[in-house]
Amino acid sequence: MAGYYRPYMGTFAADMFFAFTASVISLVIPLTVRYITSNIVHMDGDRAVRQILTIGCVLAVLIILQFVSNYYITYIGHVMGAKMEYDMRAEIFGHYQKLSFAFFDEQKVGQLMSRITSDLFDISELLHHGPENLAISFIKIVGAFLILIRISPCLTLAAFVLLPVMFLYAYFLNRKMKKAFKENRVQIAGINAQIEDSLSGIRVVKSFANEDIEKEKFRAGNDGFLKAKKRSYVYMGFFNSGMTAFTMLINVIVIMTGGILIAKDMVKVADYVAFLLYINIFTDPVKTLIDFTEQFQNGYSGFERFAEILALEPDIADKPDAVPLENVRGDIVFEDVSFKYHDNAHRVLRHINLDLKAGSYVALVGSSGGGKTTLCSLIPRFYDVTKGCIRIDGKDIRDVTLKSLRENIGIVQQDVYLFAGTVFENISYGRPGATKEEVTEAAKLANAHDFIMNLPKGYDTDIGQRGIKLSGGQKQRLSIARVFLKNPPILIFDEATSSLDNESENIVKESLEKLASHRTTFVIAHRLSTIRNAEMILVLTENGIEEKGTHEELMAKNGVYAGLYNWTN
Repeated sequence: MAGYYRPYMGTFAADMFFAFTASVISLVIPLTVRYITSNIVHMDGDRAVRQILTIGCVLAVLIILQFVSNYYITYIGHVMGAKMEYDMRAEIFGHYQKLSFAFFDEQKVGQLMSRITSDLFDISELLHHGPENLAISFIKIVGAFLILIRISPCLTLAAFVLLPVMFLYAYFLNRKMKKAFKENRVQIAGINAQIEDSLSGIRVVKSFANEDIEKEKFRAGNDGFLKAKKRSYVYMGFFNSGMTAFTMLINVIVIMTGGILIAKDMVKVADYVAFLLYINIFTDPVKTLIDFTEQFQNGYSGFERFAEILALEPDIADKPDAVPLENVRGDIVFEDVSFKYHDNAHRVLRHINLDLKAGSYVALVGSSGGGKTTLCSLIPRFYDVTKGCIRIDGKDIRDVTLKSLRENIGIVQQDVYLFAGTVFENISYGRPGATKEEVTEAAKLANAHDFIMNLPKGYDTDIGQRGIKLSGGQKQRLSIARVFLKNPPILIFDEATSSLDNESENIVKESLEKLASHRTTFVIAHRLSTIRNAEMILVLTENGIEEKGTHEELMAKNGVYAGLYNWTN
């Protein structure tokens, strides 16, 4: 955690200074009470009044200084905490961007969001209040102890006799609370994941009238969270009530011991009064530490979850000597490529060998699970090959930078993802900074301009979350416009028309054909009639590339492809 203070050391030092100042001032007031009860009561009236007024003026100045100190601690200190939270959120979000598909395949969005929102808020509260509360408590406890022992060593011994037992009690329960609060984090992350899943699929939920099922799923997660909370509050209850009882016992012991010492004329009444006031100053930081304990457990358990993510090294990253991929023609070679997912011993792809020249138009067909999408996902390195290599223009794609590799590849998927925002913002995502004229031209090439102009605000129309206000064909054409704007030399169409009606499919197909012109193109096809004109058709099965050739050649073989074609038509 210490590294996050480094950019704000000036503010942090000032925060500690003002915390020190406020704590020292709180130690002064009981001394004035002792001075008044010990000395001023024996002075004549006029002199006593002058002394009291002088003390009052000094105390007023100290109170103003304490006000300034507390204001700085509360305002500037909190801003420092917010800035540290900002830095940590930016760091973990940036780290999310580096992680590969393999990581996100295993994670739930709601849990990832929990680590970047509620977890970080608790961490920032700890980073701000933690050192401050510890400093204030340390100064008050040490200062009060030094003053107490000067007033009466016997009373001080009585006051501190329970401290070892109190600290052992606190240590034991702290360990229990740490474990319980970490479990709370896991449970609330699970609830966030369930909520995100349910709300994202709300139209499916309603279409099947399954609201009650979703409520039951949420109730189960919520019950788990409540159970974990109850467990943590059991320990917290024992901790808080125990620590409060210890502080009360300390007061009782001091009162009884002081009464006996006064009766034996071993302690003056003025010293006894001052001692009682200092005991309250001594127990006050103990109460602060009690409150701090929950904050520490929340913040530290959140930080552990935060650190777990940052500790994950991206399994797909640039080599130290990676070079940019420039002036791409689009020649692509697969050399004995095999691939399997981490959690699956079964190879999805086996010994794939391909040699495609720039501008080739290749279709991939086969039954579900044959590895069509996986093969295409290897080209932009969404996953890395298990064996063999892929070359673009003679360069192993593992030797070039990820950014330059992916900048040269355009992907149009069946499941189009559009961001919340306007039409213009979604198309310009293909090339940030593009002009309105460039975006418009891309839309025209994608056969999207006419329907965009019929929207309420044209290119400035808000399309809703995931483009919910648009039809499937309209969303697909926006995604194609986005790739037109990007203008990459390599294209991947992943069943881009399979979910569209006939009219929309024809419009989108025309757009795709324009986009594919003079580019190296991979088409994953569900409807085999759409790829009859492909220069090469690859039939993928669990054995690898089972068949290869044009439509006519494969139909003449009367093999796997012919069977698929006849079955789907």
